Amino acid sequence: MLSTMASKNPLQKCFLFIILISINLIFLQAETIQISNKKTYVIHMDKSAMPLPYTNHQQWYSSKINSVTQHKSQEEEEDNNRILYTYQTAFHGLAAQLTKEEAEKLEEQDGVVAVIPETRYELHTTRSPTFLGLERQESERVWAERVTDHDVVVGVLDTGIWPESESFNDTGMSPVPSTWRGACETGKRFLKSNCNRKIVGARVFYRGYEAATGKIDEELEYRSSRDRDGHGTHTAATVAGSSVKGANLFGFAYGTARGMAPKARVAAYKVCWVGGCFSSDILSAVDQAVADGVQVLSISLGGGISTYSRDSLSIATFGAMEMGVFVSCSAGNGGPDPISLTNVSPWITTVGASTMDRDFPAMVKLGTMRSFKGVSLYKGREALSRNKQYPLVYFGRNATSPDPTSFCLDGALDRRHVAGKIVICDRGITPRVQKGQVVKRAGGIGMILTNTATNGEELVADSHLLPAVAVGEKEGKMIKQYAMTSKRATASLEILGTRIGIKPSPVVAAFSSRGPNFLSLEILKPDLLAPGVNILAAWTGDMAPSSLSSDQRRVKFNILSGTSMSCPHVSGVAALIKSRHPDWSPAAIKSALMTTAYVHDNTLKPLTDASAATPSSPYDHGAGHIDPLKAIDPGLVYDIGPQEYFEFLCTQDLSPAQLKVFTKHSNRSCKHTLAKNPGNLNYPAISALFPENTNVKVMTLRRTVTNVGPHVASYKVSVSPFKGASVTVQPKTLNFTTKHQKLSYTVTFRTVLRMKRPEFGGLVWKSMTHKVRSPVIITWLPPL
Repeated sequence: MLSTMASKNPLQKCFLFIILISINLIFLQAETIQISNKKTYVIHMDKSAMPLPYTNHQQWYSSKINSVTQHKSQEEEEDNNRILYTYQTAFHGLAAQLTKEEAEKLEEQDGVVAVIPETRYELHTTRSPTFLGLERQESERVWAERVTDHDVVVGVLDTGIWPESESFNDTGMSPVPSTWRGACETGKRFLKSNCNRKIVGARVFYRGYEAATGKIDEELEYRSSRDRDGHGTHTAATVAGSSVKGANLFGFAYGTARGMAPKARVAAYKVCWVGGCFSSDILSAVDQAVADGVQVLSISLGGGISTYSRDSLSIATFGAMEMGVFVSCSAGNGGPDPISLTNVSPWITTVGASTMDRDFPAMVKLGTMRSFKGVSLYKGREALSRNKQYPLVYFGRNATSPDPTSFCLDGALDRRHVAGKIVICDRGITPRVQKGQVVKRAGGIGMILTNTATNGEELVADSHLLPAVAVGEKEGKMIKQYAMTSKRATASLEILGTRIGIKPSPVVAAFSSRGPNFLSLEILKPDLLAPGVNILAAWTGDMAPSSLSSDQRRVKFNILSGTSMSCPHVSGVAALIKSRHPDWSPAAIKSALMTTAYVHDNTLKPLTDASAATPSSPYDHGAGHIDPLKAIDPGLVYDIGPQEYFEFLCTQDLSPAQLKVFTKHSNRSCKHTLAKNPGNLNYPAISALFPENTNVKVMTLRRTVTNVGPHVASYKVSVSPFKGASVTVQPKTLNFTTKHQKLSYTVTFRTVLRMKRPEFGGLVWKSMTHKVRSPVIITWLPPL
């Protein structure tokens, strides 16, 4: 080759050199593309399949990754930095960066159970203890503080924690239990001293996030457990915040703020960053939290629905449940659309959101002297006179349906038409407070934020940057119609402060995600409701209450809404129940919460839906609204063990390989105890699903209850009537003679008329001292 090249003339040599350079660049570019196409995969492994030559699973995992990787750089070969995490407690496996081709090759290898692509999750974004009965005098005996309260640790997977908040003061708390195995990881502006007897652990998880988005910008957020966002601080304080007198937001909601379990301890696992929360990080946090020794996990985030065997959070929380950890997750903020739920696995407690009996009223008065009620948390120097009318404008094309000109988007308002006026803005597309900022920048002096059909009459209060009032859809249409038809439309805005005793309440929040659970119609989701609208709790010192970077205000407490807020209410109550009943399983705690939940508001009428002002159904409110005082002493519980949950999975048309992702113990197998009907899972809700075959007219489901009340007790059953079926329960009486005794009963459904829509009702076991209620749903699938 060299001699041949030497015989060429200089021009030929130059031409050949250019060709060789081009070829090398093409190969280099191809290799670069191959490497840049890597993404994170969560790989579930069969622990028992590790060959004998390997002394530990880390070696085996590394060998597996090395066997499929191509174009490895020397650095990758030396450090094996394709592997981001290994999981070994809640489940077994690893997270690694692979190309699509490498992932496909890996999935074919022995010992590899599943290879699942990284999933991006989103966060589901004071008065509540009183509303839930946790501060009434009669509750003092039931919830009297015990040393065991201090021994429950709640792991909060979120954006971190602001340790200086008064809500995390550990005054009066006993030493951290010796059984706690967690750690306080140090980092930017987070020291060992930031942990105490309240914050007993703080860890960060960002390898998956950085692999997907690049290095964390430390100008925007802390690469430590310190919370710049505020969401994590708010949820942690809702779970277990210490009592803080005089808590408020700009004077609104003034009072004593405290978490649901104020003597429980918190471990913060930071998994969410500016660009989202990634499944490999979340799974590592769940795995670590279980290893650390948490008894409760509070997870206010979601990432859509996948089949059980492809849902990494479902798999990880199954392992947590096996270890006795109660897991509470937010249902999501996709309501009022049906089938908008996330986190639907039966071993997860899925929490929807409701209003409380506290509100922050405001008033819009038009030039016609007609007034409309709304809400607002505005408190600033730029107040409008209540006795003066100001010019009012709306830029939408009609009053009934919003269009691009009506949302007050950034840059959409012309100062010439806005200055000195109150602007009507339709809710949607951009954050609510940001719309007010747009109005203010264009010279507007106030805003009326009008709901659209998506939100109906639900009102969410915000700490606006200018005088602003949010109104419902009906009121909004009338205000917009006035502004469009009057040549000189005017209005005034009045902020009225804080009011309690609001009726009706609770009401299902319009944003709260709805069922049914389309993965398994036999499993009712959401499980229950908890307060999630206008919740006051601790806040970060680094973010404005509006979360807008241009907002320079700083507060110690903030008011937020979302199922992110309802989830920690249930997590905290679960911690209280766990402290009273340390031997109870996660399923027993969930059962206690569900069977004691109530389905009527404070006007004694059925719970209603804020999006339509009509009665809600179990697909909206689950078993009902939590009642902590009754949940501590439910009388009976529907218990479910890990094997029975696995039997449920055996009814879900999963292959042996798919089932294996849930079998951390190699000896777990399908025993078919549910008779191939997932409706036989011992769930606190009862759902009969008649198939498309119209010849199937009778269905019998079985339940078993455990006596956790008085040793000797007799319960009689009652069932609400249904139009489409007759319902028979056998036996009709359950006579218990000892505590922890288990008795079974059957519920037989006989079709009378196949209904086009599901029917809802209830089954109640009642004794002299207890009432144990289960929602009942009957569904007839359309004939083929």
